[in-house]
Amino acid sequence: MADLLSDDAVANALSGLPGWERDGNAIARTVTLPSFRAAIATVDAVAEAAEDANHHPDIDIRYDTLTFRLSTHSEGGLTAKDPDLAGKISAAVDAHS
Repeated sequence: MADLLSDDAVANALSGLPGWERDGNAIARTVTLPSFRAAIATVDAVAEAAEDANHHPDIDIRYDTLTFRLSTHSEGGLTAKDPDLAGKISAAVDAHS
């Protein structure tokens, strides 16, 4: 069982995650990649990181635009798992931009 992050802890985590914003009980980021292939390559890289972390984002794919949403659903909000995976998602985005 993971502990929910306080509002201050979420704000602190987001300060180190450019492009990520709080959205209720989740954090989210929308990115536009150079092409559909780059977007799908990013999704593939995120899938690997998510499987390794056993924590899975919601992903909306719109051609070259991806929206990622993270929340620890089993805990009803944000835990340390969410900013940790957000950092890995950001690295995947940077690698394919």
